[in-house]
Amino acid sequence: MLLTVMLCLPVIFVPWSDSLPTRRQPGPVNNRPIIGILTQEVEDDVMKPFGKTYIPASYVKYIESAGSRVVPIRLTQSTAEYEKIFKSINGLLLIGGSSDLETSDFAKVAGIFYRLALKANDAGDSFPIWGTCLGMQLLTCLVAGENLLTKTTAENMALPLNLTKEAHSSQMFQGFPSDVMKALSQEALTGNFHQYGVTMKTFKENEKLQSFFSILSTNTAENGAIFVSTMEGRTYPFYGVQWHPEVNRFQWDPKLNFPHSSDAVRVASLLAEFFVNEGRRSLHHFDQPEEEAVSLIYNYTPTYAGNFTGYEQIYFF
Repeated sequence: MLLTVMLCLPVIFVPWSDSLPTRRQPGPVNNRPIIGILTQEVEDDVMKPFGKTYIPASYVKYIESAGSRVVPIRLTQSTAEYEKIFKSINGLLLIGGSSDLETSDFAKVAGIFYRLALKANDAGDSFPIWGTCLGMQLLTCLVAGENLLTKTTAENMALPLNLTKEAHSSQMFQGFPSDVMKALSQEALTGNFHQYGVTMKTFKENEKLQSFFSILSTNTAENGAIFVSTMEGRTYPFYGVQWHPEVNRFQWDPKLNFPHSSDAVRVASLLAEFFVNEGRRSLHHFDQPEEEAVSLIYNYTPTYAGNFTGYEQIYFF
């Protein structure tokens, strides 16, 4: 089952930027946003006959449902090609999964886009990044410059969030109605499928993480460890959730604890809209309409995978 998150092992880290940009003030809006989703290596034997890399369709639907198009980003391109893609898309989503974050191409390519995003945002060119589960873990590794993960298993568990004071003044939750915020803190609306994470104690003891991210929520793992479950950049538009908002609307395996209540659906919808709206702040675009057309996810057909994975559909590459 590919909803289990593996340990975020050390990668070639980028030094944390000492100068933090100010969030862009309201300006021109891009009403044709495109979010890039980074593909990930296939690790599960039952999936290997279908392709070498993949994106679960639930992530694609999640982004499209909020009014954006999607470009899948392959793992076999050159740095120059990634730089061109970066200038053509309006945000990046790092999916959950089971890639090795020490040696995988997923980690290496994510690092390239992370560096480009830091530089762009420093120059006032807004470019958001969202990390879900493994993607969030990778963001903490890139910012801290080291692996800070410990065992924080919350496997196949739906949980309410323990919201922090910062959550109520955050960018991520600013558009949430009060009743949804209340439900988020009282009802089991977040699906968790991970084994490792960053504990609250570790986070607070690390100056780089503490300076870069605000903790918006925590949760308690099966072993009693308190882990960071939601975070956002203090000034960079980088966001991370240890849980899976996309499953609330687009995954249905009855053996898995996917929250499907009306409040769970509202939470997922609001978060997707929030991130896509962050992408609207980016004015990146493809040079030619023809180049854009051949890059979009519409050129690929998802495979039905509900009979051998926890996903209904998967895009293989």
